[in-house]
Amino acid sequence: MRSLRDGEWHTAGELAERELVPQAFAYKILKKLAKGGFTEVVRGADGGWRLKADLRHTSLYDLMVVMEERYAINACMEADYTCSWREQNGDCSVHCRLCDIQKALEKELRAHKLDSFFAPEETD
Repeated sequence: MRSLRDGEWHTAGELAERELVPQAFAYKILKKLAKGGFTEVVRGADGGWRLKADLRHTSLYDLMVVMEERYAINACMEADYTCSWREQNGDCSVHCRLCDIQKALEKELRAHKLDSFFAPEETD
């Protein structure tokens, strides 16, 4: 996202070089960003990737969801997790408190827009 925010078209190789990551890794990230509507892609010899999302309105939470990053503070916070203890005993005071913390984490992630991660001198 950092290298795409200039609004220009870039190849995956160019972005990988700029961000100091392997090209295969950059391509994998770019595919997820495109699938999530954050970037657009034109295939072919003259193709490339361009930022589509407005970083002023895109949160860190939005990015983590698109990247399919797990950010649950504990496995029991995952939707598909089965807790043997809760199945047998019902409510769990630890789980309830973790739910509160998880909600606070999500609120914090939503509060940080991606444009705030770049210093003014980085935007030139």
